[in-house]
Amino acid sequence: MERARSDALVVGAGIAGLIAALKLQPAKVTVLCKTRLGKGSATDWAQGGIAAAMGADDSPRLHAIDTQRAGAGISDSKIVEILTQDAPARVEELLELGAAFDRTDAGELALGREAAHQRRRIVKAGGDATGHEILKTLIEAVSTHPSIEIVENVTAEDLIVDDNRAGGVVARENATGERIELRARATILATGGMGRLYRFTTNPVEATADGIAMAARAGALLADMEFVQFHPTALAIGRDPMPLVTEAVRGEGAILVNDLGERFMTAIHPDAELAPRDVVARAIFEQQQRGRTVGLDARSAIGARFPQAFPTVFRFCIDAGIDPRVQNIPVAPAAHYHMGGVAVDEWGRTTLENLWACGETSATGVHGANRLASNSLLEAMVYGSRVATDVANVAPWKPSGHVPPVRTRLVAPARTGAAQAQAINDLRNVMYANVGLVRNAIGLREALARIVELEAADGEEGPLRNLLVAGRLIAEAALARHESRGSHYRSDYPEADEALAKRSFSRLRSVA
Repeated sequence: MERARSDALVVGAGIAGLIAALKLQPAKVTVLCKTRLGKGSATDWAQGGIAAAMGADDSPRLHAIDTQRAGAGISDSKIVEILTQDAPARVEELLELGAAFDRTDAGELALGREAAHQRRRIVKAGGDATGHEILKTLIEAVSTHPSIEIVENVTAEDLIVDDNRAGGVVARENATGERIELRARATILATGGMGRLYRFTTNPVEATADGIAMAARAGALLADMEFVQFHPTALAIGRDPMPLVTEAVRGEGAILVNDLGERFMTAIHPDAELAPRDVVARAIFEQQQRGRTVGLDARSAIGARFPQAFPTVFRFCIDAGIDPRVQNIPVAPAAHYHMGGVAVDEWGRTTLENLWACGETSATGVHGANRLASNSLLEAMVYGSRVATDVANVAPWKPSGHVPPVRTRLVAPARTGAAQAQAINDLRNVMYANVGLVRNAIGLREALARIVELEAADGEEGPLRNLLVAGRLIAEAALARHESRGSHYRSDYPEADEALAKRSFSRLRSVA
């Protein structure tokens, strides 16, 4: 086993992880990347933008109001204030690093609007390529710091924990299966989400709940696991993952219609297509349950401007034989973002000493039961920065150097054959059907029973192990919440219960 040591180990190389690494300078930082740097990260796929009160008619207070309203009554107000107050400064930092955000003819930031925002406050790049631009900018910045080491194509498997104190991770080289022990004074989980848990998702295949599962197995506290956001408008062309049709398309006036030509959102919510994501996603799902298909009609609102306004979406559509300038875009809801994760405080500290978490793998409490559009990139920026500040304050740096490498026998790479592929497919199907947009006690218990069966049969390594942990935690939390709130909708408890207007916390339990 090869052993290496650093001041701080960042597990994950999306926006949250790279910001943390940059802010930790001049400490010696190791960034563990599951794939090649810049690939496999949800940041690279983020289309909509980053929310910040940058306009003259806007303010952090208004941004906070919108965030809390979308969170359905359980957002942590202290964290919401931190997020919205910090937002403009974090955007300015990206500009200083060279991020090329879209601008008006007058040279001002071109601010877009998305669902549940009362102001135009979405900072975008390339129309619908914001995440790609941010990631590119951060990778270029990281490359200028020799004290940041990027370790590519290595998958973290478990935390090294001694007496409730994290000391790094045990990881595996993807190509050879060789184990690597990476030790650090501070370990930061920034591994992203768990979208691969669901049959239909907009997330990359690498989004397999690694950070959540590792922290859960180590005994860390989890929070808000039942709240999974489904994006209403994923491009329904048979691809897996499903390409995203950014919410900004609806922000520019596109409308949802079924195959009978009926615009159905006006009868469901006063904001119609710009209602909160959970409302729009369930409305589309209900149309599907009635045998209808749904299209996004951008012909009048955007029309000939589509290639310039939304080049990424336009390319996806054209590749699928759809011209959004003159045709409706077929859409369906898909798992997009997890509001739950590893419970952290206002500085990103977990309940394990020397372990921090940021980005989608964490649960700060800011999103409540339903994330406000374009607050995810923002939260990753804000918390990546705050984690770095806290790590530097809590663990003063001393020269650490490297432990001399010691290589031992190779182990077989994780098996990813037909049996595991089928098990993952079964899990994804049951999660979408029973722990998806509409839930009830019968379906949740059926899902848990199937998860237990798969756990009992799973003796393998690889993504299934972590997906099963996350699936069980989400299903258990959903079963325990006897109400409907935000992204969590129970058909057997269709109303919100004010007695349950609070966050949920849990730990991984062993299977009897």
